[in-house]
Amino acid sequence: MVQIGFKCNKGVVRENNEDACFVIPSHDVYIVADGVGGNRSGEVASRTAVSEIASFVDGGDLQNRQSAEDIFSFFYEAMETANDMIYQLGIENPESRGMATTAVIAYVRDDTAYISNIGDSRAYLFRTGTLNRITTDHTYVNELISQGVITEAEAENHKQKNVITKALGTEVLAEPDFYKVNMLKDDILMLCSDGLYGEVEHEAMERVLANGASMNDTCAQLVEEAIKCGGRDNITVVCIRI
Repeated sequence: MVQIGFKCNKGVVRENNEDACFVIPSHDVYIVADGVGGNRSGEVASRTAVSEIASFVDGGDLQNRQSAEDIFSFFYEAMETANDMIYQLGIENPESRGMATTAVIAYVRDDTAYISNIGDSRAYLFRTGTLNRITTDHTYVNELISQGVITEAEAENHKQKNVITKALGTEVLAEPDFYKVNMLKDDILMLCSDGLYGEVEHEAMERVLANGASMNDTCAQLVEEAIKCGGRDNITVVCIRI
């Protein structure tokens, strides 16, 4: 059994909300997307991504996939379907050219979470008071960190920290990453856009997750923290407690 909460807010600076989320409790699938692109096309990209992935899940054979390899193959196909649609929309609509979106998906089956991600929306695991990041950001500064060019502290204020190196809609083929995580009772799986972790300190997120509130209240409190810290971006968070 899982308890689910989610919250999406445009923040206090942005005029529109280019984030999107989708929860599919009947399939234990959860999605967060963060769109990019001018003329509100980021909105189109993120909403297209979550709706295409949700439709693929709803009409697919996920329950019949048994091995981790088969499950990840399913979500690769789901992301490719969304990628194709966003890429084509960008070609067909000049005002939406260049639009793209991040996507992070969690699928929970029994005591295992299967995570798929592309871009810089993240999945975290909160266990016994400690919050650990599962996913790796597909960003320019993360590549600099991995090459030893800059430190994580320097990346925080890097002028190109928002440059994404992978997303749905930018290329003909998507290149998501996949992670398998063993879950324990009372673990919380958290999916979020950079509007949360980019504003709220790691320790502050841990404090909110540790307070024992319902998942909906926890998500609302996390969004409130992000707004309190500036709310300069759209904020989306989904929490799943095992």
